[in-house]
Amino acid sequence: MPVSFPRQQLLLVDDEEDALLELAELLEGEGFSCLTATSVKLALQQLTRHPDIALVITDLRMPEESGMSLIKRLRDHTARQHLPVIVTSGHADMEDVSDMLRLQVLDLFRKPIYHVRLLETLNNLFPQPSLQLVGQ
Repeated sequence: MPVSFPRQQLLLVDDEEDALLELAELLEGEGFSCLTATSVKLALQQLTRHPDIALVITDLRMPEESGMSLIKRLRDHTARQHLPVIVTSGHADMEDVSDMLRLQVLDLFRKPIYHVRLLETLNNLFPQPSLQLVGQ
């Protein structure tokens, strides 16, 4: 049986824990390693603890601080300014979209998230390592 290595480590940020756990379960089923945070403060702690995070998927609207605030902080941080970010939202308006473009957000997914499209985006960004069989 081939040994499977976990794919990239992703940070999922959403104040709705059910949505967070559902998304983590889906992505871990695709081989990704997922860390979760229910606020911007916790997300920043995860980013400090885990420098190998390859992508952030964040909700836009959260009670204490918005996903936009998290993205601005990432863009201001030299080591993290190019970290890819995907935003999820049920309420994005044109001003949000314009801010996201300026902050070089990779993609915006409306809630509820269409999982097939999200997986296509992630597979394009992080191709699954191909398993080569020995002796063929």
